[in-house]
Amino acid sequence: MDETEFWLLIDETRAEAGGDPEDHADLLVERLMRLDPDRVTDFARHFEVRYNRAYQWDLWGAATVLLGGASEDAFDYFRCWLIGQGRHVFEGALHDPDRLAELLDDFDEETDGDGEDLGYAAEEAYEQLTGAELPDLALPPAPAEPQGIPLDLADEDALAERFPALWERFRS
Repeated sequence: MDETEFWLLIDETRAEAGGDPEDHADLLVERLMRLDPDRVTDFARHFEVRYNRAYQWDLWGAATVLLGGASEDAFDYFRCWLIGQGRHVFEGALHDPDRLAELLDDFDEETDGDGEDLGYAAEEAYEQLTGAELPDLALPPAPAEPQGIPLDLADEDALAERFPALWERFRS
């Protein structure tokens, strides 16, 4: 599976789910189960690479603004959700997290921002297909600390200054 096919699966299943993260994950598992186990492993590899790339202080700050706070677990689930928003939103957010203010049509902190189930879709599909656990993805280890300059995620003034567009749209 190449990167284009990875993003196509993400986009098609998100559209079919109407943007609902839980339905998105269920549909993604269904679609992955139509593939052979090697392609499911490839999908998992693509997902994990992007998940690790999104481990950035600035994205954690943006998640904090959008969610009204983001623990480490909440940020993990946010990164899965961000991948689920598709390549355009994901890459735009990595380049400049404040752009999420323009990249997102809307955002409901009760239902959006939590893509935990998306993070397990490939594992679930692989296990259902083979009866075995997903093999090691042979990727470099995940970063121990977020990339970039650390932020005080509890400092609302600092967050408003760093993410003016997000703050204006979602917190003021």
